[in-house]
Amino acid sequence: MGGVTAADLAPILLVLGDEELLATRAVAETVARARGVDPDVDVREYQAGALAVGEIAEMLSPSLFGGRRVLVLRSGQDARKDLAAALLAYAKNSDPDVQLVVLHLGGAKGKAFADGLRAAGATVVPAAKLKGHRERVAFVREEIRRAGGKCTDDAAEALIAAVGNDMRELAAACSQLIADTDGRIGPDTVARYYKGRVEVSGFTVADATLIGDVPAALEALRWALHVGVDPVPIADALADGVRTVARVAAAGRGDPYQLAGTLGMPAWKVKSAQQRARGWTPEGLVQAMRAAAECNAAVKGGSDDRAYALERAVFSVAAARQGGVR
Repeated sequence: MGGVTAADLAPILLVLGDEELLATRAVAETVARARGVDPDVDVREYQAGALAVGEIAEMLSPSLFGGRRVLVLRSGQDARKDLAAALLAYAKNSDPDVQLVVLHLGGAKGKAFADGLRAAGATVVPAAKLKGHRERVAFVREEIRRAGGKCTDDAAEALIAAVGNDMRELAAACSQLIADTDGRIGPDTVARYYKGRVEVSGFTVADATLIGDVPAALEALRWALHVGVDPVPIADALADGVRTVARVAAAGRGDPYQLAGTLGMPAWKVKSAQQRARGWTPEGLVQAMRAAAECNAAVKGGSDDRAYALERAVFSVAAARQGGVR
């Protein structure tokens, strides 16, 4: 962050859109830039719907001790009218030592608040989900460029075909390709990498199995094995998926951001596991863990038919879910 000065930091940022990856990244980059100016910057996060006007007034008032502050307000669309009015009044005369970052889904709810921030001169950071194929191709190329690499259109197309449309998975795949290559990404690079690498295929099999979609799980499994994927990481992905759902289910329902710290895993993984945990009972998860462990032992123990061990595990885990439905 060399060369960043206080004058470069936008006093008010409006992160507008419903793509969690882009919103999270915008907050992380804002905090990193602020730390480049003041390593001791005070960073605080709040949920707009749970915040009272009195609390925000205290946070935004000049500090007795000086120092830079970054205030992150999540779910800005949930701000009550009095809070929105106080923030808009502040936006017209903001404190140069405070950065206010408002995350807003960008829909009709709370639109007047977002429009007011924009009118008051907030710097808008787009964070909407990508809608079309061309936007995804542009996203992949930009991800590679940001990491210092180069990527052709046809390579981006090949990566999307291999990984799918989820932005978080695409971003992870881009950073993996950059880490494992010289940074020049062509379609041959993608084909070579995805023939021998299985993170995506393994997790695709696990995800479909955990929601009980046996046909999709078997299709993904057979495709992975057909293109030469090693069965071991697929068995690992299945075991990891079951364990993650069991841990998140045991933690009970709660805010993914709060549970993330307790469970020691990223918020997006907690959120994803919470969705997959629906329909599971504790008894079903115990059966599924047993099936995944048996599969792991067979695959890693040199079973004569490792493909059959994986197929049997898909059926057993899905059956544990069905058997657990009350």
